[in-house]
Amino acid sequence: MKIFLLYGGKSAEHDISIISAYHILQEIYYEYYEVLPVYITPEGEWVKGQVIHTKEDIPTLSELRKVQGEAFDYNEFKEEKSVVFPVLHGPNGEDGTVQGLFETLNVPYVGAGVLASAAGMDKIISKILFKDAGIPIVPYETVTTADWAARPEEVADRIMENLPFPLYVKPANLGSSVGISEVTNEHQLNDAIHYAFEYDHRVLVEAGVNATEVEVAVLGNEDVHTSVVGALVKEDQFYDYDSKYIDNEVKLEIPADLPKDITNALREYATKAFIAIDGSGLSRVDFFVTQNFEIYINEINTFPGFTPISMYPKLWEETGLAYGDVIEELIQLAISRHEGRTERYGKQR
Repeated sequence: MKIFLLYGGKSAEHDISIISAYHILQEIYYEYYEVLPVYITPEGEWVKGQVIHTKEDIPTLSELRKVQGEAFDYNEFKEEKSVVFPVLHGPNGEDGTVQGLFETLNVPYVGAGVLASAAGMDKIISKILFKDAGIPIVPYETVTTADWAARPEEVADRIMENLPFPLYVKPANLGSSVGISEVTNEHQLNDAIHYAFEYDHRVLVEAGVNATEVEVAVLGNEDVHTSVVGALVKEDQFYDYDSKYIDNEVKLEIPADLPKDITNALREYATKAFIAIDGSGLSRVDFFVTQNFEIYINEINTFPGFTPISMYPKLWEETGLAYGDVIEELIQLAISRHEGRTERYGKQR
């Protein structure tokens, strides 16, 4: 069977995608698969790499960043006995856009579908779904470029009236802590909103919560499985892009040192969140847990990072599922989901 492994992409998370792809390539079971890497440049061009038959064929990280090959034709996805593995983070990869292409071509692919990808990527829409599912959420306000351009002072006053400092300002559609700012006063609020608008025309402003950040990995389609709970141990409350991927300042505590009833509740909420967005394949669900053990959902990531320091594969390893087995399960889930979808659609014709 052939795996088309997509990576890169038109997103601020382009570099993280390359790192994730490199490490996923190390764990694929090549006795069953051959892999064709397809690099999506920052400009949106799709370039074919060399087919990988064994681990010895895997390009270096540097080579993955500098693919010199011919343009990729989407119709190649239709090859029999193949599956698409989109290792893409952020807009134009994790937000339902590329998933729509796979659906149109009617090919199996790893991860969430169009709806779940779009809903999971959008922090505002996902909060509405989580609240409807009975999952506690942090108080928030939303801002659009139109509102901000027409009445910035009124919008700022509304935010400060309804939410206490510190605040966290985030683009509605982005991940890996890109475009996020911690805000402690009105002047910073204005700057943070302008900064977030560089990445999206809709912005989420959340009340700060003095809490531990914890995460749960989810795996499955209709049959949903959750991992042990992991915690982020850090000196500062704010966990930005550099802390995550460059400075490596954040330590992982797996499993998290929490009472059993709290870990059970977190895993149950993670399942509810996955179902609320109509998830499939995988997700990582992030929460806040206060000193009084109050739980608030932060967000869901429908394609979390797979770097060596990423929480998702480490959570499954601690739960008893090796990295390579996680990759294999994701491939099988993709095939199963496509077969079920094809059967249902066939009956509708």
